[in-house]
Amino acid sequence: MPPLPWIDRVVLIVLDGVGVGALPDAAHYGDAGSNTLGNLARATRLRLPNLQQLGLGNILALRGVPASSSPGASFGRMAQRSAGKDSTIGHWELMGAVSPVAFPTYPQGFPGDIVQRFSRETGRGVLGNRPASGTRIIEELYEEHRRTGSWILYTSADSVFQVAAHEGVIPSEELYEACRQAAEWLMADKKVLRVIARPFTGKPGHLVRSGRRDFSMAPAVETALDRLSEAQCSVRTIGKIDSLFAGRGITEALRTSDNEQTMLALDEALQFGGAGLYFANLIDFDMLHGHRNDVAGFAAALERFDDGLPDILARLGERDVLFVTADHGCDPTTASTDHSREFVPVLALGRRVTGGVDLGTRKSFADLGATICGAFGLKPPSAGHGFWQAIAKRASEGAQLAYLQRVDRFRRRHFVGGRIG
Repeated sequence: MPPLPWIDRVVLIVLDGVGVGALPDAAHYGDAGSNTLGNLARATRLRLPNLQQLGLGNILALRGVPASSSPGASFGRMAQRSAGKDSTIGHWELMGAVSPVAFPTYPQGFPGDIVQRFSRETGRGVLGNRPASGTRIIEELYEEHRRTGSWILYTSADSVFQVAAHEGVIPSEELYEACRQAAEWLMADKKVLRVIARPFTGKPGHLVRSGRRDFSMAPAVETALDRLSEAQCSVRTIGKIDSLFAGRGITEALRTSDNEQTMLALDEALQFGGAGLYFANLIDFDMLHGHRNDVAGFAAALERFDDGLPDILARLGERDVLFVTADHGCDPTTASTDHSREFVPVLALGRRVTGGVDLGTRKSFADLGATICGAFGLKPPSAGHGFWQAIAKRASEGAQLAYLQRVDRFRRRHFVGGRIG
């Protein structure tokens, strides 16, 4: 019999920035030798017993996280086909939207016409305008920002326009509106992929970034999220994901500020939520540790995730599937504080999933989006080759018939007027 074509829930956790080794073209991005997990394990006493049991150490050699002789999950790694190495491009490709052309970046700062238009339309001056660490530039320019009321503008190695302002100098709502308006004309001309508002609070030496808000371009092609929502299958996101897709294909979005909030929100959603996709991003690895070259903090954050993983596994029902992956690398052991061009891990587990299947090296992140569509019995996006058939458990003829009857009842009850498959 074929594998069961339908499950109730897919849980997808993206470990933001947790790459597993440099891609063949990494040198073109300045990332030769990057290996976020591998280098981190060599630099620390990394202990991840739950991920180890699932098969993380079967994907790559990790000191302190050996390969499992009987991994509980199917495992592999995925290469990136898209040009670029940022969160937006990574998440888009995970859901089946491959971006063959890189978006512009600004290693010398933004051109004068962009800066002048932003200043003119917001009625405020601009400070900075250079690639920088967000935590450093706000400390460097705070006093002038407070004195002049000007924006702090900066970028990174990614196609991103970031604007910071102290909440006591410029209200957060004014910052959000300025960034929203800038996103409209910047993205219309494909000048940047994302605009990020960065309010902050506190005093010099103790400045703290607060309610970040992202404004992102929408994918140019249909994604797995679109396929699911068109089929009236719920898509719930936790963390920054809705902003990366400009809200498209998402039926419910919950914003969280850190890994702890995200894990708690995911646990609660799984406890009380119904069928559909639960798509969560854990941002701390990238935002707090990778970009700051905080090796010890990165390792501790991974260990906290590993400690909390059993709580999520306990929420999985008979017809639930969990995927764990990443969107790019952010190696804290290298001199760079930017994202790194890396393979990403993929772990797949659940009671309807066969453990221990070696998925090898997938040619695209998009294979995961195609697999999720396959698990829900939907046609996948055009990019990617799904591996649902390779990991789904087989069923007896009687069990298959009973299951299909249950699916038919489920469809009539929950998807009246919609289409599935």
